[in-house]
Amino acid sequence: MEPGYWWLIATILFVLFELVTSGFGVVCFAIGSLVAAVAAFAGGGFSWQIGLFSAGSLLSLVFVRPLMLKYLTRDRDSVASNVDALTGRRCVVVETIDTGAGTGYVKIDGDVWKAVSADQSVIPAGTQVEVVRQDSIVLTVK
Repeated sequence: MEPGYWWLIATILFVLFELVTSGFGVVCFAIGSLVAAVAAFAGGGFSWQIGLFSAGSLLSLVFVRPLMLKYLTRDRDSVASNVDALTGRRCVVVETIDTGAGTGYVKIDGDVWKAVSADQSVIPAGTQVEVVRQDSIVLTVK
């Protein structure tokens, strides 16, 4: 069998393997083997085929894969969850927030969270505040 057909078989196997994996890494080898198949059918020697397979795979890993990841794995309807869902929520200060002294807690939905002030001001207990960001388990409020 002619080497070009072996490269086409490899291309098909790489594509099938990509279908059961994720990350668009294997499909780059399919592109490389397709380039090598074209070289084989054009009469290129085995060293040219290997070189073009390597170059095609490497170039597609560098240029094609990032584009595929960007456009095919976008979170169109991503919904914030867990601690990320707290940003923008209103809560009540249950212990005076004094960033300098390292004190302060807020309560959201029955859970108490360590909090710091966004502008380093002291916020007394009982004040309604808004979560502006989170850093690990510490909420920044204003």
